[in-house]
Amino acid sequence: MYFRHIENAAPATGVPVSELTRRQFLRFTTLAGSGLTLGILLPGCGTGPGGAGSADVAGAPAGPLAMPFLRIAPDNTVTVLSKHLEAGQGVWTGLPAIVAEELDASWEQMRVESAPAQVPLYGNLALDPKGGIQLTGGSTSVANSWKQLREAGATARAMLVAAAARQWNVAAGEITVSDGVVAHAGAGKKATFGELAGSAAKQPVPRDVKLKDPSAFRIVGKDKLPRLDARAKSTGKQQFAIDVMLPGMMTAVVVRPPRFGAKVSSFDATKAKAVPGVIDVVQIPRGVAVVGRDMWSAKKGREALVVSWDEAGAEKRGTAALMKEYRVLGRGNEAVTVAQNGDAEAALAHAQKRVEGEFEFPYLAHAPMEPLTAVCSLSPDKCEIWAGCQFQTVDQMNAAAAVGLKPEQVTINTLAAGGTFGRRATPDSDYISEVASIAKATGGKYPVRLIWTREDDITGGRYRPLNYHRISASVGKDGSVAYRQRIVGQSIIAGTPFAGMMKNGIDPTAVGGSAAEQYDLAHAHVSWSQPKVGVPVLWWRSVENTHMAFSKEVMIDELAQAAGEDPVEFRLALLGKHPRHVGALKLAAQKAGWDQPFSKSKGRGRGVAVHESFGSVVAQVAEVTVSGDRITVDRVVCAVDCGIAVTPDVIKAQMQSGIGYGLSAALYGKITLTDGHVDQTNFHQYRVLRINEMPRAIEVYIVPSTNAPSGVGEPGTPPIAPAVANAVRAATGIRLHTLPFDLAAARRAQA
Repeated sequence: MYFRHIENAAPATGVPVSELTRRQFLRFTTLAGSGLTLGILLPGCGTGPGGAGSADVAGAPAGPLAMPFLRIAPDNTVTVLSKHLEAGQGVWTGLPAIVAEELDASWEQMRVESAPAQVPLYGNLALDPKGGIQLTGGSTSVANSWKQLREAGATARAMLVAAAARQWNVAAGEITVSDGVVAHAGAGKKATFGELAGSAAKQPVPRDVKLKDPSAFRIVGKDKLPRLDARAKSTGKQQFAIDVMLPGMMTAVVVRPPRFGAKVSSFDATKAKAVPGVIDVVQIPRGVAVVGRDMWSAKKGREALVVSWDEAGAEKRGTAALMKEYRVLGRGNEAVTVAQNGDAEAALAHAQKRVEGEFEFPYLAHAPMEPLTAVCSLSPDKCEIWAGCQFQTVDQMNAAAAVGLKPEQVTINTLAAGGTFGRRATPDSDYISEVASIAKATGGKYPVRLIWTREDDITGGRYRPLNYHRISASVGKDGSVAYRQRIVGQSIIAGTPFAGMMKNGIDPTAVGGSAAEQYDLAHAHVSWSQPKVGVPVLWWRSVENTHMAFSKEVMIDELAQAAGEDPVEFRLALLGKHPRHVGALKLAAQKAGWDQPFSKSKGRGRGVAVHESFGSVVAQVAEVTVSGDRITVDRVVCAVDCGIAVTPDVIKAQMQSGIGYGLSAALYGKITLTDGHVDQTNFHQYRVLRINEMPRAIEVYIVPSTNAPSGVGEPGTPPIAPAVANAVRAATGIRLHTLPFDLAAARRAQA
């Protein structure tokens, strides 16, 4: 998921958001019986009552008490409150690792919980400089929390040491901390964090703490660090939204329009209400909800419901008709310039070697393993929601609007999510708004659990946009490259609260990551045309980078072939201003044995791709076997530069996950529409990669770095499809420009 900044978005708490200073001060407060609680005090949050001897932050305005990021209990557990959703990507391990490192805690005493929905305290500063929105996206969780949590851990350590020094009457500089134990060898004293927590909370707050040199890290960067959520998920104890059970709770499903943009004209609930267990049928803004005592009753009631639809404003075109219109736009003059340097037209006209390419990308569903589910309990002055929320601030706002309350009257309980890939980050909070609307329509008589079925999400969800790219590229006599690209695709953010991200009419989530950005091109012109389409679209894992990396890396590879040069060496020559690309590409090539002879057996080939997204650079080499119309990916070598590797095992897992996700889209992924109706309903039609179709080997190598961490949840996805396409062309000579891959169609097109 991708996000930069919401223009003029008010924080959900109603607290004015002021500009952040360079340094965030930390504050301890004593809570009865809870030991030591540590929070980061942001401008706008204010101060509150502290324990005896506590120090206020200089210049901080009065206001509500800052909520904690770190809690040390008398039982010696250290709990990190994660403001970022855990959706399988490993933040519930990565974020506690940062705290444990600076705190010198033992890993066994670390715990993690979801933070409450509250800004600016828990605002994502990496995506919104004002801290006015709490969300998980853009692969920013660790990057956003890195310095923040290091300072929290280091300050907690300093407070514990100060408390011990005072109790033992020794110098603080003589005290050591290791594996959760504070000790003074000379005095023969030692104590656990839990034993010192209460007195530590009363110590003055240090205004400046020294952070460790990375060379001294013993937890950050450690392989085989056990995931804190592994046991709960392995034993079934982890709570997801579908597991929430409240007294008197009812289950709801929704009948949504068969075509996007249609509205309810009328409905007859007679047969639905006759289904045993159905207790209510209510209209909501997005359709008609059937409420039952259990899922089976609600589902059977929905099947019996009769709804008439007003389709005057519905999208009635199919994807074939849409793509035909896209091709026309790709040849027209109606476009905005995204990037330009040199004179691409003149260079192309006088080029020595020139290649052309048209690329087509389908709509794609997110298809997380856990379908959308949320629970809502509504009273006259409070709305409480349980869900795997990715967009807490926006969800609060939209839920509040749905029930007629203020955002601060909406409590979001963030639970673990079974995958998301951007699906739970909708500007209108679709499933959250729905469950709140159902609770409102039923008078708040009972808590409501809304469940989307797989079919609901596949046929009525949000998709990665349909896209068309038209590219001309050339190599001049002097080796200089000219590149002209027209992109045709929907904007994800136009018409939403995120429209302020658009600059000069350009949606960065539609066009980012082009060759003009990532290579040293002598001449480049990139433009974008935005069609008007009624199909709802959304950020999808790596967003624009999936289609931009594909067309870019396939065209660069074809340029290298036209110039008679090695694909790796050709890229390196164009990456002089991009040293991180060079480092990742060289490492992937080295580990793949690129300079060694490769099998010349029939149908065997290898290809390469490199791409930067979300602050990280990933290079991949794919080895494939082509047999008839079947592509088998045998091996993938991946090199990633993501700054300091906080949890290497998680990074490797995310690269493997991104590769599998990208291969699913490359080999099978496609949402199509016929006369405005979605053709696919479930995994039997929307194929995903099966475990036996994964490459027999995926090797992940992390580029050593002392830079601050950058994203890993999404950057592994963009390079895999072009690397495979380039490998197929190396093996067969067939150019693959349309996703998902269709070798038979590609052969016919080249015949």
